[in-house]
Amino acid sequence: MDPQRVTTGGGLDVEIRETTHHDHPDLHAAFSSLVLAGEGYPQHPDRPVSFDTFRDYWLAPATLAVVARVVSDRALAGAYTMKPNGPGRAAHVANAGYFVAPSHRGRGLGSALVRHSMEEARRLGFDAMQYNLVFASNPARVLYERLGFEVVGRVPRVIDGEDVLIYWREL
Repeated sequence: MDPQRVTTGGGLDVEIRETTHHDHPDLHAAFSSLVLAGEGYPQHPDRPVSFDTFRDYWLAPATLAVVARVVSDRALAGAYTMKPNGPGRAAHVANAGYFVAPSHRGRGLGSALVRHSMEEARRLGFDAMQYNLVFASNPARVLYERLGFEVVGRVPRVIDGEDVLIYWREL
């Protein structure tokens, strides 16, 4: 994957590229902060996320792990990880998880990351994408639906009494 410079609809200039080991400390810190805030991931907010736990969740299973860094100061603005949604005959469907750092939200980076992941998923041979644990309260749902994802399932009261949705889209 070649690095790609993108200016979001909100005027944020970022470079989107594959994660390197130099990104790992920033990724771990950002992901840990999101978990601590109870934002969008199922890890328990009362338990610190060790680097090993983060690696095994975000990096180790990834077919592709990507960062978006602000061009002007190289700050981590967001990231995504992608892997097959299942093994064997289910491996043609990609699963991805995203985050945008709180200081960069509302500027179109989430949309840029999802669009980038869809292009990369196609390049890697996936023919669909599925998100398995989208909190019903997640504001990214609007983005997913705008980009053609549809809710194909709802699982009631999965995390702290909140429903999670399963989103799917053919590529």
